[in-house]
Amino acid sequence: MKTKILGIGAVLAVMALSACETVQGAGRDLSTAGQVVQQESAQAQSQM
Repeated sequence: MKTKILGIGAVLAVMALSACETVQGAGRDLSTAGQVVQQESAQAQSQM
C-alpha cells in the first residue's frame, strides 16, 4: 500500500514539474512575441 502511494506521489511530482516547464516555455514565447511587436511598432512610428 505504501509503495503504491509513493508511486502515485512520484508520478504527480513529475507531472507538476513538467507542467511548470511547459508554462515557463509558453511565457518565454509570449515574451518574445511581445518584443517583436514592440520593435515593429517602433519601426513603423519612426517611418511616419
